Amino acid sequence: MTTKSSWNTSMLCDFYELTMGNGYFQKGFRDKITYFDVFFRRIPDGGGFAIAAGLEQLVEYIQNLHFSEEDIAYLRNRGIFDEDFLNYLRNFRFTGDIWAVPEGTPVFPNEPIVTVRAPAIEAQMVETYILLCINHQSLMATKANRVVRAADGRAVMEFGARRAQGADAAVVGARAAYIGGVAGTATVLSDQVYGVPALGTMAHSWVQMFDSQYEAFRAYCELYPQNAVLLVDTYNTLKSGVPDAIRAFNDVLRPLGIKKCGIRLDSGDITYLSKKARKMLDDAGWSECTITVSNSLDEYLIRDLLRQGAQIDAFGVGERLITARSEPVFGGVYKLVAVEENGEILPKIKISENVSKITTPHYKKFYRFFGNDTGKAIADYLCVHDEVVDDSMPMVIFDPDATWKKKEVYDFTAREMQVPVFQGGRLVYQLPSLEEIRAYCHREVDSLWDEVKRFDNPHRYYVDLSKKLWDIKYRLLERTY
Repeated sequence: MTTKSSWNTSMLCDFYELTMGNGYFQKGFRDKITYFDVFFRRIPDGGGFAIAAGLEQLVEYIQNLHFSEEDIAYLRNRGIFDEDFLNYLRNFRFTGDIWAVPEGTPVFPNEPIVTVRAPAIEAQMVETYILLCINHQSLMATKANRVVRAADGRAVMEFGARRAQGADAAVVGARAAYIGGVAGTATVLSDQVYGVPALGTMAHSWVQMFDSQYEAFRAYCELYPQNAVLLVDTYNTLKSGVPDAIRAFNDVLRPLGIKKCGIRLDSGDITYLSKKARKMLDDAGWSECTITVSNSLDEYLIRDLLRQGAQIDAFGVGERLITARSEPVFGGVYKLVAVEENGEILPKIKISENVSKITTPHYKKFYRFFGNDTGKAIADYLCVHDEVVDDSMPMVIFDPDATWKKKEVYDFTAREMQVPVFQGGRLVYQLPSLEEIRAYCHREVDSLWDEVKRFDNPHRYYVDLSKKLWDIKYRLLERTY
């Protein structure tokens, strides 16, 4: 039996990737160059944008692609794989090219977040793990950013490990949430592995362990005077919790000249309790004492608390963030968009009765247009790989679904959004630090208009096709029907 510590992520794939790979090998498609796009069709929670994340884990996976003798023996025992194909897997590695948007980039439906160009077997074999990386972390980063924006400048801490769908989801979920803007996590392993600041103080059990609540608070202040944040709702928040916290602060912190401290509320009517607690703290001379709240929060509850005038300095958000409980699936897909034959790139399209599932064919470029006067993003523009946007001249773009809707853009800068990550199987991208990714995400989200960032009924951001790409798509549609 293979243990988790010896898992080979190359085997974390859908079985059809192996059966198709075996078929490609036997039918002569082994060296056929293919192009696949990773994109999504709908933004979670009805939002105006999503945030791409997971590229670093994708890179690690591609660099470690291989099949062990144990893997090959398992496949042989299935009794359906050609022996020459199994021998091919012995020396398997990724030799293709990958382009991707940097982590932290705001993205929109039907845009290529990742593009893979590789021999058919290689391109097919990486499908599941690439989607796993991008789907999960993009969902987490997107949800976290919504929660952080709702907090309106107040710190948000990710508190959800114990409710996450497994250990990996807890650890990389905290990483993605940090990209999206949270200040830190309760998950220590995410700090150790990725550098996401680990934060936290006490649970109710600490208070219950002592003979009295005051003794618990005093002991904690004595142990951690520079980080004394006391959980005040174990028994009665206003009658004993806040008064005992004030008493502990007075007895331990005040003689040390320490003014930085805090309390946390984890139950009850948060708006009412925070207002009352704030007045009690201020009256006792602890105006610098912060109030942190938790208890099954999300962006809507946080927004409502602040609208009601709750006196809150920071939020701890757990299960509804780490599970993206309101919509726990990102929905990214991996679709063939082109193949090479005799040195020519031939576009491929997938057609469906469900119009939203019709793909945009071809090997593409992906531009974002920014207004030079505002620095704000105007629209995104998908075009064929050999097209070049001249942003020194005005240009007319149009809605690909309602072509009569046109817009002239001028005085703008066009930025190509995808960057080369692998070329010929070799990593050519300098992976940024997590702090750099987080700062980049903040800048890029800030480049979106507020109308796009609304939680409810956001403005639909334009993602347009070039005339050449639009013509290719509709020519393929007409030919198929």
